[in-house]
Order: sequence, then structure tokens, then C-alpha cells
Amino acid sequence: MKSLTEQLWFNVPERRGYLNITPTIEALVRQSGVQEGLCLVNAMHITASVYINDDEQGLLHDYDVWLEELAPHEPVAHYHHNRTGEDNADAHLKRQIMGREVVVAITQGRLDFGPWEQIFYAEFDGRRKKRVLVKIIGE
Repeated sequence: MKSLTEQLWFNVPERRGYLNITPTIEALVRQSGVQEGLCLVNAMHITASVYINDDEQGLLHDYDVWLEELAPHEPVAHYHHNRTGEDNADAHLKRQIMGREVVVAITQGRLDFGPWEQIFYAEFDGRRKKRVLVKIIGE
């Protein structure tokens, strides 16, 4: 069995942002040499997500608007969590909606996606360095 573990680091300068990380993950799959297996991509911070969807700018905008409607950043006093001195309770809720990680099959040395699928890193409380774990295992 082969395996590869890599850490990716992101520092999104805005509070929220969406980065297509598919090319980076594809390069890691090639580097791993795994032909048949699984690729885990996991946001290692509780105010960020990794998810799969279409890389279409209108959809990314719609996600941002929808998430802000579901869990608005302001008023920050609306959230009990923010009474601890934080102002990111909304980011925790957004992460819960968008998820923590994705697992993608590797078939014949490539990520086995459906049509239009891409892997994204979503940031909901940016302006600081955060980590994503990539774990690839297989034969």
C-alpha cells in the first residue's frame, strides 16, 4: 500500500473566500503514485470547510449570499459564542453547513469526479493562516 500525507496552508485576506484547490490535489495524487485508492481532503480548522461542487462564479456568489443569510456575521452580539471575545460564531455555523472534508476515489491514477465536480477550500473567518490535511492511500 502506498500513502502520501501533505499539509496545505491558506491565508485568505478577507473574512470569507472560496478557493478551487483541485489542481493542487490532482498534483498530489500524481506525486503519490496511487493508481487505485482514496484521497481525503480535510479542513483542519473549525471555521473553514472543504467541499465539492461546480467552479462557476455565479454559484460561488450564491453560496456566499445564502450562507450569510443563514448565519449573518452581524450583529455579532446576536451569538452567545461571541461573548467569549470572539466575533466568529457565524463562521462556525457556516462551516457546519458546508462540511469538514471530502473523500474522492482515485481510479487509474486520477481523481474520479462526476461532471463539473471540483474541490474547494472555503474560508469563513479569514485573515490568518489555516491548514488543510491531504491523505492519499491505495495501490
